[in-house]
Amino acid sequence: MSVGLDALFSPRSIALIGASDDSTRIGGRPLKYLRGSGFAGPVYPVNPRRETVQGERAYASIVDLPTVPDLALLAVPAAATRQAVEDCASAGVKAATIFAAGFAEMGEEGKAEQARIVAAARASGLRLLGPNCLGAADAASGYYGTFSVMLDDGFLTPGPVAIVSQSGAYGSHIAQLARNRCMGIRHWITTGNECDVDVAEALRWVVERDEVKVVMTYAEGVRNRASFFEALDIARRRGIGVVMLKVGRSEAGAHAVGSHTAALAGSDVVFDAICRQYGVYRARSTAEQIDVAYALSRAGVPSGNTLGIFSMSGGLGIQMADDGDAAGLEITPMPAAAQAELKALLPYASPVNPVDATAQAMTDLPLMTRYIQVVLEQGGYDMFVAILGTTPALPSYSARLAEALEAAGDGNGIIRAVTMSAPVETVRAYEARGFLVFEDSVALTRALGALVTFRGSFARAAAATSEMPALPAPFTRTGALSEHSAKALLADAGIPFPRECLAATPDDAAAAAKAIGFPVVLKICSPDVPHKTDVGGVLVGLKDEAAVRAGAALLVERALAAVPDARVEGVLVAPMIGGGAEVIAGISIDAALGPVVMFGLGGVFVEVLKDVTFRAVPFSVEEAHRMIAETSAAVVLKGVRGATPGDIDALAETLAALSRFAAANEAGLAGVDINPIRVMPAGEGVVPLDALVLLAE
Repeated sequence: MSVGLDALFSPRSIALIGASDDSTRIGGRPLKYLRGSGFAGPVYPVNPRRETVQGERAYASIVDLPTVPDLALLAVPAAATRQAVEDCASAGVKAATIFAAGFAEMGEEGKAEQARIVAAARASGLRLLGPNCLGAADAASGYYGTFSVMLDDGFLTPGPVAIVSQSGAYGSHIAQLARNRCMGIRHWITTGNECDVDVAEALRWVVERDEVKVVMTYAEGVRNRASFFEALDIARRRGIGVVMLKVGRSEAGAHAVGSHTAALAGSDVVFDAICRQYGVYRARSTAEQIDVAYALSRAGVPSGNTLGIFSMSGGLGIQMADDGDAAGLEITPMPAAAQAELKALLPYASPVNPVDATAQAMTDLPLMTRYIQVVLEQGGYDMFVAILGTTPALPSYSARLAEALEAAGDGNGIIRAVTMSAPVETVRAYEARGFLVFEDSVALTRALGALVTFRGSFARAAAATSEMPALPAPFTRTGALSEHSAKALLADAGIPFPRECLAATPDDAAAAAKAIGFPVVLKICSPDVPHKTDVGGVLVGLKDEAAVRAGAALLVERALAAVPDARVEGVLVAPMIGGGAEVIAGISIDAALGPVVMFGLGGVFVEVLKDVTFRAVPFSVEEAHRMIAETSAAVVLKGVRGATPGDIDALAETLAALSRFAAANEAGLAGVDINPIRVMPAGEGVVPLDALVLLAE
């Protein structure tokens, strides 16, 4: 558990340094909110120029307080912040929130001053939130350590949702949107410049709270990947859904991130893959983030991914079915007996799925109730949607329609939802009856698809009991590596390579080829010629000793012509290996997220299609299987048009071994390519043919 964060996010006593008598100012709003919310602990206004602040006794400095508070809210200008932090540290305060801007986001001078503030705090163990943040809140305790104007409309209603945002403005925005959907928010945290506590550490703190079931997170970059991964893993194991909006997808967006919070944004495609790895739902928009959090906080996860649809319009039902299919939901037909019963009730209706009761249902609400009962009780669905359109907005139908739906039953654990356009009070009435309410079918089906995704992630975390093998011993090599040295290094880590021989002379090469068996492949072996094909450093299909001798001499000649100072170790002699499917695997070091393993189709496919995926390291064989399944390689490896399936199990073992190698050697690596890897038929393993290992400076 992160040290000192209870005092920061759920304090028992608070000092407000820079307290203002004006309740509309940054130094006045927190005091107004804390008193209005009924915060039970002592709150000490600190202002050396006033005897009272908003009718309460003011103190000249933090050393004059009757007790040492858990938390200090610093509502002072940037120029006075360091002194305030030093005073807090000297007094033994556990945590402080810095509201002021004007630090690392303003350039080198601001970075230096921010660093001095951090140094002053760390000397005493004082934890810092911010600077340049809107603070935090705990709705259950009435703690509102913020000056956000969102509270002018009222305080947060406690519930199962937490918000953790690097941006204070965005955090306030989604809190307001969540309130508009009647979502209960327990914890609300904004981290700003993250001079100390970052979004990862705050995220970990909230997912360790028993009352939290959903976290909406906004991130512009990740500063501490180990803490970030740990938080995501804890959330998944505890069954807490993380719905994240991560910005910086585009080049323009990434530039804006750097100027806004001075955060390093890692590769977006890597971030996307790691979200899948840890079961995070990455929202594509603010609206989707709210929709998914709303659905998860109210309904939880379904038992499966089947969806039953009830409609009074064939066209709307078909649209919902299309949208559900696009979201990965199964629109399975109703059982034959149930279809027959529905046909008997209404001969000209469509009883399959979507179940279309036509407009007749609106004139006979008991009939509609029976239709829905059959779908809920006999359909075997995990989720159910009724498409109601604008009918609930009609005063003559609104209450009766809701009663007819309620009379159909709760479906014994089936997640129930409706799509409709209606006034807010009508929406609230349907929600009170246990329905998720959406206006748009795409938004609804995407949210339901997200619930299914969370279900799978939580189930995998609960089932994960086996320990991964120990990491290999880290290597001690330095300097550039030749292909032969790279393969030896990777082989020691459990990655299999075919038999080959490093020959120092043409005669040695001929002898090696004879021992291996013709035909053979010759490759120049030099740490200074990493891309052999660029210098004509590869010869294939050599069928006799004479050809090998001549070829070996030619390769050395070509290499030295292209790179005169190249250190030539000799010529690699390897068997010609055909068959199987070509894939590629490698290791790259992401600027923010550290070493990751890459996998995809090999050959021209990787350059043209860029159909690759990534995983943070280390990972299990099971995760490697999921990694493979994300790419087009999975389709090829399962056997196309009668082809023999590939040895996917052996490939997964190889990827997992590569991940352990990357984890053990992060400090020494700049990158690894194993391309191509031939995936042989099932049971025959994998054959990596080439390897490049780049060492860190």
